[in-house]
Amino acid sequence: MKIVLATGIYPPDIGGPATYVCALANELSRREMEVIVVTYCHSPTLPECQKHEGGSLVTSHSSDAVEIVKVKFGRCPICRWFRYARALKKVGKDADIIYAFSSVSCGVPLKFARLKKPKKILRLGGDFVWERYTAVGGRRSLREWYGRRSFVYSFTRLLVYSLLKSFDHIVFSTRFQEEIYEGAFKRLPPHCVIENAMPMGMSEIHVARHPFSILFMGRFVGFKNLPNLLKAIKKIPEIRLTLVGDGPKKEKLSKLVSNLKLRDRVMFAAPVHGEEKRKVFEGHDLLVIPSITEISPNIALEARSCGLPVLLTKETGLSENLRKGMVIRDLKSVDSIVNSIEEIRNNYQDFALEASDRAERRGWGEVAAESLRLFEDGKRSN
Repeated sequence: MKIVLATGIYPPDIGGPATYVCALANELSRREMEVIVVTYCHSPTLPECQKHEGGSLVTSHSSDAVEIVKVKFGRCPICRWFRYARALKKVGKDADIIYAFSSVSCGVPLKFARLKKPKKILRLGGDFVWERYTAVGGRRSLREWYGRRSFVYSFTRLLVYSLLKSFDHIVFSTRFQEEIYEGAFKRLPPHCVIENAMPMGMSEIHVARHPFSILFMGRFVGFKNLPNLLKAIKKIPEIRLTLVGDGPKKEKLSKLVSNLKLRDRVMFAAPVHGEEKRKVFEGHDLLVIPSITEISPNIALEARSCGLPVLLTKETGLSENLRKGMVIRDLKSVDSIVNSIEEIRNNYQDFALEASDRAERRGWGEVAAESLRLFEDGKRSN
């Protein structure tokens, strides 16, 4: 079976889709599937389309052959989408499945490509339009956003619906988002839920440091609510924060750190992968994810598998099984973040012990097997 994975980001880029696509590509390749990954590349020197044989998967199975096609990102969205569409048309014309990981970044080029043979499947672990809304300062949660009634909202919902209808099947990463979409779009294509993996790790009991060491790891984007996290750190004495990652809000966050006079307590660090990521987990007391909404955070699952206590927004789609051992709180405001961090610091032994309990493992092999069953069903219906 020939499978094309269409994604907006891929390692060394950071973010949930990059982690997910990389792991899934590796697992599918191990099952002797022909796998091609199409992704954007932000390098200014990259030609319009560049191929890499046996691409750099950040997993232990380096012998698995995955072809990676990198498409120049560029500044013009229309030009970007047409370049991506050409790449999809070239590698996907004889594919059995095209599995897209963004309704807009990949979904629009897929419509432009007008491919007939492959079954088109969309996986949703985020929401492009809502994320753009939060990028310009919007503060509504995903649930609140889809509960709005306005002309702008109705218009954007029609645009999103037109993209969703172009797919044969939709895969949600959580029942949480599936329910929101079922309420907003009355005639969705056939859909199901395939949850993220819970990797196996070494769940050691963490002992609190002095000063207390907090970690954020991920993209510096609007919905992550990082300005409020920084303001909360200002209010809590004897505490340090490490921001690991990158993104469009980095410069503004750096200026805010200076304005709050937190240079001696807040450190920025470059993205990490694999063993380096595990060492970063070991070097901190608490992972904080204060997002306005966080649908299915891979990083929370990775930290949890290593025994690191996780403080996660209550606006999350992780199932009860996957969120076991995590601390779920309202983290939208500065004061709520302060109170939650203080609660964990003051009772750290209890929270660390709970986080160290070995979670029920859900491996990438299970995720790949569920995906393959869906692909086989789609192939038979051709």
